[in-house]
Amino acid sequence: SIITPKSQTTRHRIIGIVNTPEYQVVYSDTPGVLRPNYKLQEQMLNFSLSALDDADVLLYVTDVVEKTDKNDEFLSKVQRLNLPVLLLINKIDQTTQTELEKMVETWHEMLPDAEIYPISALNNFSIDRVQKRILELLPESPPYFEKDALTDKPARFFVNEIIREKALLLYQKEVPYSIEAIVEEFKEETDIIRIRAIILVERDTQKGIVIGHKGESLKRLG
Repeated sequence: SIITPKSQTTRHRIIGIVNTPEYQVVYSDTPGVLRPNYKLQEQMLNFSLSALDDADVLLYVTDVVEKTDKNDEFLSKVQRLNLPVLLLINKIDQTTQTELEKMVETWHEMLPDAEIYPISALNNFSIDRVQKRILELLPESPPYFEKDALTDKPARFFVNEIIREKALLLYQKEVPYSIEAIVEEFKEETDIIRIRAIILVERDTQKGIVIGHKGESLKRLG
């Protein structure tokens, strides 16, 4: 999934596959949980809810700055699930021990059956503990995917996402979340990959922001 300072930039359910000689783990990355305010957010929430139906372990990822009351309906469904829940509190390098303890207590009250892991993805703190616990909890079964598979999405999908990520980083508050990229042409040649894509915005006034003076902003995006 794309990563930007903006929240709620993941729109789709994306499968990531980890293969080793000993195991295969299939991760399903979904849009963040929130109270939907419009159709796109409703669809994003539905992706998250549908992922619960075929999961063996739920990784609920939050962080030290995120509010705990984003979607009570989703949390209620999590509480009713008959599967293990690992709640990961990320960015602990950005808070104090006292504040972290308060947060752990709050989440324990909301999801009493969850195992809580304070982590720092940036500093790789406690990530190995989480990975070890996932392997302990997952049931044994034949591999779902080929051993060389990395995801269920085609290359074009990730090109779309990379362009959208760069647009969100470049234009920041000037262009809303609804900006979209569609790859029209994708040609792999010997020493170069040629890509032609369309960028869609909500309003005509945003076209000038994306293109910039004499096309300078568009060149930076490309």
